[in-house]
Amino acid sequence: MASPPSRLYSFSKSRIYPQSSGVTTDDVLREPKSTQNRKLSQKRKTLTFQFSMGGHLSPWPTYTSGQTILQNRKPCSDDSWKQVGSSQQYPLSTAKPRYLEQLENYLRKELLLLELGKDSTQELRLQPYREIFEFFIEDFKTYKPLLSSIKNAYEVMLAHQREKIRALEPLKAKLVTLNEDCNERIMAMRAEERYEISMLKKEKMNLLKLIDKKNEEKISLQSEVSKLRKNLAEEYLRYLSERDARKILIGDLNELRYQREDMSLAQSPGVWGEDPVKLTLALKMTRQDLTRTQMELNTMKANFGDVVPRRDFEMQEKTNKDLQEQLDSLRADYEEVRKEHDLLLQLHMSTLKERDQFFSELQEIQRTSTPRPNWTKCEDVVAGGPERWQMLAADKNSDQLVDVLLEEIGEGLLREKDFFPGLGYGEAIPTFLRFDGPVENKKPSKKEVVHILKDAWKERLAQEQKEKFPDFFFNFLEHRFGPSDAIAWAYTIFENIKLFRTNDIMSQFYAVLMGKRMESVYINQKETVAQLQKEMINADSQNEGLLSMEQFSTILKSIFPLKKEEQIQELMEAGGWHPNSSNADLFNYRVLFMENEEGQSDPFVHKLWEQYVNEKDEYLHELKQELGLELHSEVTLPRMRRALMNIDPSLDKQTLNTYLSQAFQLPISELPEEGSEEEEGTKIWLRLALEQLQMADVKRIGPRDTESTS
Repeated sequence: MASPPSRLYSFSKSRIYPQSSGVTTDDVLREPKSTQNRKLSQKRKTLTFQFSMGGHLSPWPTYTSGQTILQNRKPCSDDSWKQVGSSQQYPLSTAKPRYLEQLENYLRKELLLLELGKDSTQELRLQPYREIFEFFIEDFKTYKPLLSSIKNAYEVMLAHQREKIRALEPLKAKLVTLNEDCNERIMAMRAEERYEISMLKKEKMNLLKLIDKKNEEKISLQSEVSKLRKNLAEEYLRYLSERDARKILIGDLNELRYQREDMSLAQSPGVWGEDPVKLTLALKMTRQDLTRTQMELNTMKANFGDVVPRRDFEMQEKTNKDLQEQLDSLRADYEEVRKEHDLLLQLHMSTLKERDQFFSELQEIQRTSTPRPNWTKCEDVVAGGPERWQMLAADKNSDQLVDVLLEEIGEGLLREKDFFPGLGYGEAIPTFLRFDGPVENKKPSKKEVVHILKDAWKERLAQEQKEKFPDFFFNFLEHRFGPSDAIAWAYTIFENIKLFRTNDIMSQFYAVLMGKRMESVYINQKETVAQLQKEMINADSQNEGLLSMEQFSTILKSIFPLKKEEQIQELMEAGGWHPNSSNADLFNYRVLFMENEEGQSDPFVHKLWEQYVNEKDEYLHELKQELGLELHSEVTLPRMRRALMNIDPSLDKQTLNTYLSQAFQLPISELPEEGSEEEEGTKIWLRLALEQLQMADVKRIGPRDTESTS
């Protein structure tokens, strides 16, 4: 049968409608449903007439239904069909019906024309399929009701979806507008924040300049005050000398006046002409005055013969005071030297004893023990060669090297495992490991495990932390990898963090996951590091990432006021300071907070964590000594409260109740009131209480009384 004549149809927007009618597909879609059905029926009759021979459908070959079709039938098909298929022998390859080929060619041409069209839509692409389906509905009379119901159901659903899309279009436009408004508001807020930050920085710089100016004024005033004091002392000494010279001058002037009067009396001619009686009386009175004066002079010499001048006395007193101060200082230095000498003697004696003891132990060890291992032999065994081994073994003792070597061996064995044995559903098994049967080993790298753990911490800190940490961990894995792979990833990550104990992130996550440490320990440590980094950024006014060692030391002392000078020096050495370096030397503080791909922190952050652990151990050791009990003894709640206040008087009530709640495993709301009978009856084993406090974030709040007074 020949294909439809091209002169009867226009393969453009008009589809298969006759050219003379001028009807397009868009026009048909806008027409009523009855009109569309009538035109499609006319078109179907035309095509049916052209696609069939003599007005009838080309039948499928008889032998095809017996062989080719039966080969694709289900096992539950009729036995009679199987018998027919087995009794007749026909060729395996048969020609496709002409009617089917013409329909396929027609559909292919229609789709090709739609693809060439510029304004073709999804609705137009469905039209050829509708027409082919209409041909089938009309030609297969037996299945016409079923096929019509199927077509109507799809048409109804398509119409419903079109209505929904048309209803959602305004919402989409509104959403786009709302998104633009939100973006504009965000940009405005960011611009406002940047402006405020710039203004605050300018204000900060102005205040720093003002502080520097005030400090310069203070230094100048202090130098001026010291200069004035020196001038005052010089003027005081000058006035003292002038006063003494004035007294001497007055005495000399009086003596000269008396001598002048005597000479004037001796030279005056009128004296010899006076009455001798008067002269005798005057002489007698003068002699009496001389005798009285002589007696007073003798008395003065007797009383004040050993008296020195005030100026000499003050000078001697000052010299004596200086000498006395020097003597007291020398006596104090002597006492300190004597005590140090006694301590050194004791230390020398104890050192001698320890030397003899160590020498005997060394001889015993040399006699009984094996030689020290040669760790360089591991260079050819560890993956990565000598360079990686030197990096792993840097600044580690033999015990730490054993841990590193065990991790390398364990990592190789862990890579070889394809499955882990399930631990079952026992109560002692953690919830995230409860599974029976083999579990697949995902074999991730250390970098991937550390990345997963960091994401888990981020999600944990973002939520309210209502569920327990093991349950959260398993839910996190289900959300990330799906329920089917969650248990496999749980076993894989658990085996990795249990193996790599030297990795900070893995070891801390393992301790929190197994209940050996509380989450607050990790959170507070991260907050401390963040606060330290923030203070360094604030001190970096130029935002160059550089600080001087003096600024670094000041920041450490301000954030950690309870740390000793030796601890501050350890942190500075971990940050890159050396005894030979100057305080003015600059260093890049940003590298202190960096981590490598495997989650290993800088030595500075590691030293912070090490000091935190040591300070907690010392704090709990002081608590045990203050209680004065053995580990297997019971301690009451009032005694624990008094001991905590004695070793740490700065504890506030809320922190104290938190420590007691952790030690006695009671909620804060259920703690007995202080001084009640119920409080006296609350007891716990001391060993258990110290273990509970070791798990929590316990640290000293303030200095002890002895430390503050010293």
